[in-house]
Amino acid sequence: MKTVLVVLALVGCALAAPQVLPAETPKAKDYKEVPILREENVVDFDGKYHYAFELGDGTKAEQDGELKQVDPENAGESVKGFYSYTGDDGVVYSVSYVADENGYVPVGDHLPQAPPIPEAIQRALAYLATAKPPTDEKKF
Repeated sequence: MKTVLVVLALVGCALAAPQVLPAETPKAKDYKEVPILREENVVDFDGKYHYAFELGDGTKAEQDGELKQVDPENAGESVKGFYSYTGDDGVVYSVSYVADENGYVPVGDHLPQAPPIPEAIQRALAYLATAKPPTDEKKF
């Protein structure tokens, strides 16, 4: 029994030992320190908040949020904000967004766009918008 415990302890120590990183994994020394140029953080007691920051590499982010009454029984957070950064390709990527009871809606020139709705589907949706709602009566 003691032998099993000793073996288990040795296996546990071996698993807990620091792992050697592969040669292609970036190490901490490969990253440069980026200074914080601006930082704002305000939280109000009524649920509103604002935060913003800007870094020395051009990265920026800003967000405002507030509590919103979604319906008589439920409240939720309504958030608007944006962020931007310079990609490895040298292009500045910017995203603005809204997040509320309708979900997260990001907008950015580099984000994929939904394809146009086919004409047949548009006609069907227009018809359904003007059609009478079905009744509960079943007619056979």
